Amino acid sequence: MSRIRELQPSDRPRERLLAGGADGLSDAELVAILLRTGGPGTGVVDAANGLLVDNGGLAGLARLGVRELLRRPGIGPAKAATVAAALELGRRLARATLERAKQLDRPDEVGAFLVARLRRERQEVFGLVTLDARHRLVGVHDLTRGTRNQSPVDPAEVLRTALIDDAAGVIVFHNHPSEDLEPSRDDIALTRRLVEAGEVVGVPVLDHIVVAGVRWLSLRRTHPSLFVCEGERARLTAGRHA
Repeated sequence: MSRIRELQPSDRPRERLLAGGADGLSDAELVAILLRTGGPGTGVVDAANGLLVDNGGLAGLARLGVRELLRRPGIGPAKAATVAAALELGRRLARATLERAKQLDRPDEVGAFLVARLRRERQEVFGLVTLDARHRLVGVHDLTRGTRNQSPVDPAEVLRTALIDDAAGVIVFHNHPSEDLEPSRDDIALTRRLVEAGEVVGVPVLDHIVVAGVRWLSLRRTHPSLFVCEGERARLTAGRHA
């Protein structure tokens, strides 16, 4: 079956969305509504799922431009334009939500936004908010999507994204699908590595926000020593021994 209308009514993503809202649909089903049709011998939901899997989920799909979408078998100009437009609207909505704040270097200004964005996630998602020199929003990026317990993070990718945005600082974030708000040892170790790497390239990591259900935690508040970079530690040590 290649068209949504050829599915049973109870299986049609569009009808399910209209009846119960978008929250109950999977990522693949939402993308299927945008695609409308599958390919030869491929159902539209399967086609949407394949598009997500091949690109590492929504985070990877969001990075694709129209030309990259057009290279995908079964995606022509109409489908590519629809998917690209939907993804861009999502980015603009996220940006508009945060732009209401004058500055975003304080955890209270991003915590509620990240809860709304991540509280329904069943997998761990890691990302970053990039800021300009006045700590105003530049961009919001979901970088990795992992299992229920962890999401692999490459500090180099974090900093590469920050440099592409020409960011003057970043706030990193991730969620705990278990809804346990306590940061793990890995969370703390990763934060330390990111702060040190940020110091090297001149892009300070201002905070690490952990989201657990409807709650959130700022590692800068609970573990402030993590955000004292090596250079500052050396100066403090030198001052104590002067």
